[in-house]
Amino acid sequence: MAEILIAPSILSADFAAMGEAVKNLEKWHADWVHCDVMDGEFVPNITFGMPMVEALDRNTGLFLDVHLMIVKPERYVERFVKAGADLVTFHPEASEDAFGTIEKIKSAGAKAGIVLNPDIPCDVAEKFVDKVDVIMLMGVFPGFGGQKFIPEVMDKISVLKEMTKGKDVLVELDGGVTLENAPEMVRRGLDVMVAGNAVFKAADPCEAIACLKTGRTSL
Repeated sequence: MAEILIAPSILSADFAAMGEAVKNLEKWHADWVHCDVMDGEFVPNITFGMPMVEALDRNTGLFLDVHLMIVKPERYVERFVKAGADLVTFHPEASEDAFGTIEKIKSAGAKAGIVLNPDIPCDVAEKFVDKVDVIMLMGVFPGFGGQKFIPEVMDKISVLKEMTKGKDVLVELDGGVTLENAPEMVRRGLDVMVAGNAVFKAADPCEAIACLKTGRTSL
């Protein structure tokens, strides 16, 4: 099985030592840094905004994967790209103009993607598949880390991989990833795996990332 990209969620790191956390991710051979931005309106939690992304960008050369869980993301996408985001993903139902938002992201110089919550069917992605660089599945309902993976989402990986066959589109999954369920995600062809506690709470984060990449279940 081919190795996939691992994007540890910085939300699971120590907020008092974010600079150290992203430097550690480089040492641990992570591929991306996943940044969850929540506004307290689209989801019932608040995290951080552009200044944190800018600070992370100053402290790492890793690819910054910024996931906007906010209402009307089109208001801010260009500012997130300016802050250092290499990829901006958003929930199309939160936008008043999803296609326009994608264009804003790309025109600003970043890659663009959409996110599907567990209750959103994969069919929604069909009209976006030729416009985006990434389609991300949520393995949990967004808002809080540490939730258990919703098993039904696993089949959606296969559906999206079929939908994106022959296209330059990555399938990503965020939420509920563990060393136990990651091998099945790898087997189904997932391209990018977001992991929070599975990396930052591991006894050996470097080995945890290696296991996630290759579908091994033990450290």
